[in-house]
Amino acid sequence: MKRKVRLLLVGIALMAGFLSALHAQNVALKSNLLYGATTTPNAGLEFRLGKKWTLDISGGYNPFTFEHHRKLKHWLVAPELRYWTCEAFSGHFFGLHAIGGEYNVNDIDIPIGRLKKLNNYRHEGYGIGAGLTYGYQWLLGRRWNLEASISAGYVNLDYSKYECAKCGKKIGEGKYDYFGVTKATLSLIYIIK
Repeated sequence: MKRKVRLLLVGIALMAGFLSALHAQNVALKSNLLYGATTTPNAGLEFRLGKKWTLDISGGYNPFTFEHHRKLKHWLVAPELRYWTCEAFSGHFFGLHAIGGEYNVNDIDIPIGRLKKLNNYRHEGYGIGAGLTYGYQWLLGRRWNLEASISAGYVNLDYSKYECAKCGKKIGEGKYDYFGVTKATLSLIYIIK
């Protein structure tokens, strides 16, 4: 799984370098405010590929351990190819995204369906997946936009399960197939021209 994630990251980096060289005059820098609310620093770049096409490459990294050894440590990369119904960086868009990352989660109460079980054990591992996105971008000014989007899809998680935050006793491992919401954004965007 580590090799899959590394290959995904290398591919994204190569694609971003190539595309930015072709269309450097149409690049947006962004930050997802919802992701930031989970104490996760994050950033993204979006490159115009044509009048109605863009490539968004976003990611986040959370290195923090909270009070009582609670943690939501992870890194995540999510490239997305977008089709805009009118013009890039304005109005409605549909996307196809990939997602990959590594996590170490302990004693976090996430009261959403299948994620309720995370508050009793420490889980660490890798995930990789893909999905579809719908979103909308509002023009706020000459260089500023606001974006909202929601994505749904599939993520395959490889994990190891541990008794507690501090002890190292492994009590299980496995794979988990997740179907559902994979991403939600409310992003502030700065257009670089």
